[in-house]
Amino acid sequence: MSWQTILAIGSGGFIGAVLRAYLNGIISYKLPHALPFGTLGVNLLGSFIMGLLISYFMYTTSLSVHMKSFLTTGILGALTTYSTFAMESFFLLQGGSFILAISNISLNLFGTIFMAGSGYYLIQSLMKN
Repeated sequence: MSWQTILAIGSGGFIGAVLRAYLNGIISYKLPHALPFGTLGVNLLGSFIMGLLISYFMYTTSLSVHMKSFLTTGILGALTTYSTFAMESFFLLQGGSFILAISNISLNLFGTIFMAGSGYYLIQSLMKN
C-alpha cells in the first residue's frame, strides 16, 4: 500500500470518526431510547452511502484509487460503528433486555444490508437514464 493511500485513508478516517460522534450525538439526543438509535442511524447511513459509492465507481474512472480509499475505507469505515454496535448488543443481552438486543441486532444486520442495496440500486437506476 502506498503512503498516499495510507494518508488518504487516515484523513478520511479522521473525518468519519468526527462525523460519527456528531451524528450519533444528534440522533441519540433527538431519539432517546434504550435501543441505541445513534449507532443504528450511522450504520444505516454509512451502508447506504457505501452502496451509492460502490455503484457509482462502476460508472466512472475519474476518481483515483486514493480518493476511493479516502471515501470508503477512510470516511465510511470510521463513520460506521460495528464494534460499538457489538458492545451495545452485548450489554443489552447481559442486562436481560433480550427483545431490545434482538431488535438492535436485526435492525443493524438487515437494515444495513437493505440500505447498502438501496444505495447501489439507486445509482444503477439513475445511471441507466
